[in-house]
Amino acid sequence: MAFNDDSFIREVNEELRSDQLKFVWRRFGRVILGAAALIVLGTAAYSGYRYWASTQAGNTGDKFIAALALADQNKPDEALAALAAIEKDGHGSYPLLARLRAATIQAQKGDAAGAVAAFSAIGKESGVPAVIQDAARLRAAFLLVESGTYDQVSAEAEELAVPANAFRHSAREVLGLAAYKGGDYAKARQWFESITDDPETPRNVANRAQMMLDVITASGKAPKAQG
Repeated sequence: MAFNDDSFIREVNEELRSDQLKFVWRRFGRVILGAAALIVLGTAAYSGYRYWASTQAGNTGDKFIAALALADQNKPDEALAALAAIEKDGHGSYPLLARLRAATIQAQKGDAAGAVAAFSAIGKESGVPAVIQDAARLRAAFLLVESGTYDQVSAEAEELAVPANAFRHSAREVLGLAAYKGGDYAKARQWFESITDDPETPRNVANRAQMMLDVITASGKAPKAQG
């Protein structure tokens, strides 16, 4: 791997060979030598660390791809073991990616409780990028529609349903689904209407929300408010 630091050192060496710098070198060589030694040593150490970190991250990336392949080959237990090793010893962003993927595999295996716990933990962990936190909480909420209560879904998703949040459309949808599944059709209607009333809602999400509103209306259990 080539580094900008290598190019910099080559350029410095070329300049040192110029007549002008030879003159400076004769006059101030000892002072420059001491300072240059410190700079070169520091640069070399930093470059070495960058190379090591990059190499390690690259190796971890290969292991991550191999773990995904195991999951695709319907070998969930082997995939989970490989992902656990990446979580423990991986570099870069791969340990976090491994945790997310492992939680998904848990859900696919039928371990909804374990998957919810994993996603929820990521959503609450400081140091995790906010967008990943929100995505993890949303994933936990969707799993809880089947295995939990409306209050449990709300604890994960309601904070994401605000206008400024990029995940608000999906958060509103999961809250509407949870309310509908729990038999609270009036609340479900409110959430689905908040989706259809938002002009920025993606078409596919808006279409699903309208379908649910039609189902609720047909049931007669939560008629649309007259306004």
